[in-house]
Amino acid sequence: MARILIVDDSPSQLMGIRRIVEKLGHEAVTAEDGAAGVRAARDHLPDLILMDVVMPNLNGFQATRTIKRDAATGHIPVILVTTKDQETDRIWGIRQGAQGYLTKPFSEAELTEAILSTIGHGDAPPPAGDAA
Repeated sequence: MARILIVDDSPSQLMGIRRIVEKLGHEAVTAEDGAAGVRAARDHLPDLILMDVVMPNLNGFQATRTIKRDAATGHIPVILVTTKDQETDRIWGIRQGAQGYLTKPFSEAELTEAILSTIGHGDAPPPAGDAA
């Protein structure tokens, strides 16, 4: 089981993403803006951060850059999960240190794939038919 930090200023987005994370068997930790996300990353040292971009106090680009430059948190992968769907936004996010970029609205399958491709399948059983 991984610990996943979800940073989003929308309560409905936090709840929806948290539901998917927990359905996958992971622990969800939440923060409601970029500054709180940076603090939560330091406090909880999650295995993955799902970061919104458009937020008060510190936007997701700034928070990602801060997390990636900190020796204590720089190893944590960040996936930006945002409504900002321009290619320049994606490039900027990657330049700030994000490992992935997912645009809203997204499907449960898209978010699941982004999580699994970043942190692996964890304790999930192998697909049927695979030799153990």
